[in-house]
Amino acid sequence: MSTVHVSVIGIGCGSPDHLTLQAISAIRRLDAIVLTDKRRGDDPLVHVRERMLAEHAPGVETVVVHDPPRERRADHVGDQASYEDAVEVWHAARAAAYAKALEPYGDRRVGFLVWGDPAFYDSTLRILDRVAATGLTLDVEVLPGISAVQLLAARHRLVLNEIGASITVTTGRRLADEVAHGADNIVVMLNRSLDAGELEGDWRIWWGANLGTEHESLLHGDLRELAPAVEAERDVVRRAAGWVMDVYLLRRYLQ
Repeated sequence: MSTVHVSVIGIGCGSPDHLTLQAISAIRRLDAIVLTDKRRGDDPLVHVRERMLAEHAPGVETVVVHDPPRERRADHVGDQASYEDAVEVWHAARAAAYAKALEPYGDRRVGFLVWGDPAFYDSTLRILDRVAATGLTLDVEVLPGISAVQLLAARHRLVLNEIGASITVTTGRRLADEVAHGADNIVVMLNRSLDAGELEGDWRIWWGANLGTEHESLLHGDLRELAPAVEAERDVVRRAAGWVMDVYLLRRYLQ
């Protein structure tokens, strides 16, 4: 049985300048690249990846896969069990779509361009495990990328941890639980809205959106004072770029 050689490549957060030399070299060796289209024909994140390829690997073949729909309605995924069920259905459908895209590329090299770094809240590797379980033989390599967490720290000139202390990296969905369990230095990803009223105590925030792109935006200050400005700026960035991805550090004020 032939083997599809798959490269899962971290590409940073939107700037062609943030591809590593290793990533550029790997992309140029590929026979094809799979691009996942979330909007069925007009996904701005597909266009960002295409611009990267035009600069670093013009002419490489691209295979566009339309992303299966995912249940996001709050009344359907409000609790953790419902959320996990919805993700399970979505991952299964994605695995079927990826398997169909990869099947013609036996003994060739195919790449997936992963936003930021494949290790941070991305499911490409999990889904490829599902593809392999269907019987398609894959040889998978992972190339790390510059993550949004790294860019946030660089843009705000931060050391993410206090001296000798830990960092919690979580999602907006789990933020209140992490605070309730005592976390006081928290990097938050995948957050659709910022509700400062949910958090007890006094906090500072270092926020960044679309890091490394022409639409990058940064804010820093007291969480309760800044929360409305963060929500407003998220909308400004979305309108300007057609998409928004943000990340932030929350740090409790020392008493």
